Amino acid sequence: MNPSPYASTHAGSSSLAGTHTLPSYLNADHLGPWGIYLQQVDRVIPYLGSLARWAETLKRPKRALIVDIPIQLDNGTVAHFEGYRVQHNTSRGPGKGGVRFHQDVTLSEVMALSAWMSIKNAAVNVPFGGAKGGIRVDPKTLSIGELERVTRRYTSEIGIIIGPSKDIPAPDVNTNEKIMAWMMDTYSMNEGATATGVVTGKPIDLGGSLGRREATGRGVFTVGCEAAKRIGLDIPSARIAVQGFGNVGGIAAKLFAQAGSRVVAVQDHSGTIYQESGLDVSALLNHVARTGGVHGFAAAQALIDDQFWDVPCDILIPAALEGQITAANAHRIQAKMIIEGANGPTTPQADDILEDRHILVLPDVIANAGGVTVSYFEWVQDFSSFFWTEDEINARLVRIMQDAFGAIWQVAQDHHVSLRTATFIVACKRILHSREMRGLYP
Repeated sequence: MNPSPYASTHAGSSSLAGTHTLPSYLNADHLGPWGIYLQQVDRVIPYLGSLARWAETLKRPKRALIVDIPIQLDNGTVAHFEGYRVQHNTSRGPGKGGVRFHQDVTLSEVMALSAWMSIKNAAVNVPFGGAKGGIRVDPKTLSIGELERVTRRYTSEIGIIIGPSKDIPAPDVNTNEKIMAWMMDTYSMNEGATATGVVTGKPIDLGGSLGRREATGRGVFTVGCEAAKRIGLDIPSARIAVQGFGNVGGIAAKLFAQAGSRVVAVQDHSGTIYQESGLDVSALLNHVARTGGVHGFAAAQALIDDQFWDVPCDILIPAALEGQITAANAHRIQAKMIIEGANGPTTPQADDILEDRHILVLPDVIANAGGVTVSYFEWVQDFSSFFWTEDEINARLVRIMQDAFGAIWQVAQDHHVSLRTATFIVACKRILHSREMRGLYP
């Protein structure tokens, strides 16, 4: 019998379901996103106690849907795109996770992102499971009409598994409020009734929540401040380097700058800029809004992209895509602390290097959980048709993030493990305890 591609991360590793060899599409140097997640799970199994008998649950997505998305282009030809929606685990509630439009989207990536959503939701203790979606497309190559047709056809194709009490998509890479509005409208038309709760991250006038757009960046800032207190890092004098300058990196940079930190370096798809005295974050945000990237910002020095990893800083915030910090560059990072704004930006090998160098890593599964926390608030508000003020939302978000981080920090201290492993301990125990209490049907 062929080994399960979901079951193990390295040749000869042992799991509760038996011994598995390395899947053919993985190797020790290039695990891929799903392989990285599986390795993270393997590291936490020794801390699960009696719940370890259910650990294989974490290594197998509950449901994975691959869909064909045919649309008519503006020139009259028909184009086909491949889309995915993966529900990793729904033991604690409906699936929850974003939808990304990117030319490099793969099933392995979406599976991993859905699994990290399971961990993330459990880590902050919101009643959701993990899910994720994506379309392999470069949205910049589509007209607005083509983009709408892709979105609506994708929504129709995955409509059989999503819904306000089944699986709730949200924005992710290259998706936004407008795309969520199209998704909500398409699902509602197919259902014959308006269903605002089918997606989050919607426009405010369609049931969206105040504070949602800034929530992930605010969460990054909040856990960064909590960790800084514990390691004696002074935020007002800290130097910050940010990779990715969108809703996550840009908002986090703005909040750190408002707290007195110097944002000394920023990298995005357009280039890398540096200013030792500190960048004017508000002016840079305006520049990015006008031009689409940080390249060409006058009040900064341009760097070669690879030099970003050598910038002297106190806090590094990778807020772009996964797999950015690897064994090849982890030894060059000069930060005291890394706050993962992106999903999966650090490989397990890089994690080990950073730990050996005593660089504190605040893992994605807690650091960027602010977005899904406010998505939960939006979902609750849609169900009740009663909406909170932005101050109320921000206060609730900060309290949840602080409490969650405090509990994870304590687990890390008790077990002498990294914050990533501690977060997985907390989250996996919650998921598997729910699995155990629910039992198996039939």
